[in-house]
Amino acid sequence: MATWTDAFVAPPEPSPLPPESFGRLVVELARERVVRTPWWLLAGRLCVNASLNWVSVSGRACYERPAPGTSLRTERHLLWQEDDDPPPWGDSHEDARLLATDESIRHVLPALRAAPYGREDIAVVFPRLDFRHRGISDFLIGEDHRTMLVCFALARPQVRPLATEDTAKAHGEVHPVRTCVVHTYKLARRIGPAPAITTIAARYFGPDLVTGRTWG
Repeated sequence: MATWTDAFVAPPEPSPLPPESFGRLVVELARERVVRTPWWLLAGRLCVNASLNWVSVSGRACYERPAPGTSLRTERHLLWQEDDDPPPWGDSHEDARLLATDESIRHVLPALRAAPYGREDIAVVFPRLDFRHRGISDFLIGEDHRTMLVCFALARPQVRPLATEDTAKAHGEVHPVRTCVVHTYKLARRIGPAPAITTIAARYFGPDLVTGRTWG
């Protein structure tokens, strides 16, 4: 059975994007049909290493589809033991609220302007990659509705491993991020992140992208 991979792309330095640029990045991912809507906008204390599908507040927003104003916290998987290692090897601790959600991408920019950008961690969540995009269908092996994508704009730098198994002990190189794009997949023809995503990210992060992945 294949394992899940959370792949990320980030700039070389942990500098925040201006909010307008972050908003345009989010919009282009939807308008160029790399991701499917609806979108969810979260703010609070987020963990950039929380496994997207399984324990993150991003996953809860995607699968539970709560109303705006709902508070969401990371829930530890019932079969996992507590672990004091830093995420992704250990537990994530998130506490956020859902600010807004909509099917139309044109409503995300006003929602971001009203968000506490730079003061709290921000995430825009999409439920899955869009298999109708040639670059996505060439990357994935079969269409999967669980291929979430999250754009993070963090209030403070966090570190992501460049290559690690999340069930192992903490090890390996890490990269500090404040703005990054993370997406998840199970079966793909190559190691992520998907080129269709890095192409758009490079417009805002610059050509010297840093990429990495967590699997397990």
